[in-house]
Amino acid sequence: QVTLVESGGGLVQPGGSLRLSCTASGSIFVFNTMGWFRQTPGNQRELVATVTNWGKTTYADSAQDRFTIFRDGPENEVALQMDNLKPEDTAVYFCWAWRPGEDNWGQGTQVTVSS
Repeated sequence: QVTLVESGGGLVQPGGSLRLSCTASGSIFVFNTMGWFRQTPGNQRELVATVTNWGKTTYADSAQDRFTIFRDGPENEVALQMDNLKPEDTAVYFCWAWRPGEDNWGQGTQVTVSS
């Protein structure tokens, strides 16, 4: 069983920055792809960014040029650097880790962008 734990969420003013971090535990830490999704009430969970184990990154249009995803520290961690945050970035952010045969999700961390 894999457990993903997110951290780094919080309240930030528009234009500010946050760094989200996700750490996997409970199993072998090699994942082909890790990423971040976000969800707001009444909406579907949407992709923010992903990164493969060989460094290929994918970003949603809303995240392009403002967010950076990278594997941080050990191979079982992934981070999302969020800069120039906007109120519309407010959501619960979920860590996602995939390897053949399984999808794994964290419990989510709240990001609120407000003055």
